[in-house]
Amino acid sequence: MPKTVNYLTDIQGIFVGHAQDNEALTGCTVILCPEGAVAGVDQRGGAPGTRETDLLRPLHMVEKAHAIVLAGGSAFGLDAASGVMRYLDEKKIGFNAGNVKVPIVPAAVIFDLAIGNPGIRPDLAMGYLACQNSVSQSPIRGNIGAGCGATVGKLFGMSGAMKSGLGSATVKAGSSILVSALVVVNAFGDVIDPGTNRILAGTRTIKQGPIKLGSDAYFADTLASMKTLAGKVILGIAGNSNTVIGVVATNARLTKDEVNKVAQMAQDGLARCIRPAHTMLDGDTIFALSTGKIKSDVNLIGACAADALSNAIIDAVKSAEPAGGLPGINTL
Repeated sequence: MPKTVNYLTDIQGIFVGHAQDNEALTGCTVILCPEGAVAGVDQRGGAPGTRETDLLRPLHMVEKAHAIVLAGGSAFGLDAASGVMRYLDEKKIGFNAGNVKVPIVPAAVIFDLAIGNPGIRPDLAMGYLACQNSVSQSPIRGNIGAGCGATVGKLFGMSGAMKSGLGSATVKAGSSILVSALVVVNAFGDVIDPGTNRILAGTRTIKQGPIKLGSDAYFADTLASMKTLAGKVILGIAGNSNTVIGVVATNARLTKDEVNKVAQMAQDGLARCIRPAHTMLDGDTIFALSTGKIKSDVNLIGACAADALSNAIIDAVKSAEPAGGLPGINTL
């Protein structure tokens, strides 16, 4: 098995590129599959922002995607996919429609307009640049690409939130099978260490007085706060500035039905690490890709996808740096 770097590019045939505006605190991340990858998706939560996801579901004709776009900018950021379409079109990569090849480029976005400059969003030019960067960029995580403006813990608004970012992780599913995940963590809730059940990053307490940074008292505990009278009132006016989006990929051979199942099972990894998950204030969307020729059991791949996604979520908050006036885990 080739040496791995604990990043989505461990999966042969997949390339990752990022572009961002560090002052506006927004960006996009492109996952390129020039040879095409069997693709699926699982979307949960009540506030999604997506493009071209219906065709990835079973009973639809197209089986392979040529890129996945993850972007900030809310619905405006979906424009970044047009830049990826242009890049792939220039290279004549896409679904063979007879006299033209049409690139299949599903996309999902996060709402990051409450941090940085909301007037600047990922666009066609940024999507195109991310594709160009995929040739030379080494594995990068944290405040990069679509993770540039990602935040977590927003029950009490952005003033009580923390900085998050983009993370990635790879797990082995056998002697020659890999499953990898890349995720942008922009959750309404808190990020939990599933091993200790302690909050790593999330809504900060509004209690007065000196509080030791990083202690349990530093965090309000979003779920516990939602149960209080104040929490219920705040929850009624909370904004939709959330959503976790990501990609899990494997070098195993999967059918379209199977790859959709893997995307579904991967969401278990999200639920392990984010509390609460899949709320009406989130639009959690996970894509799945299969690039390989080695047959493997879909149950094993799905279980490993959940593990990879959990690890990637933890990586995203541990890699994030303070930005926009918000602390990161490295501040604590």
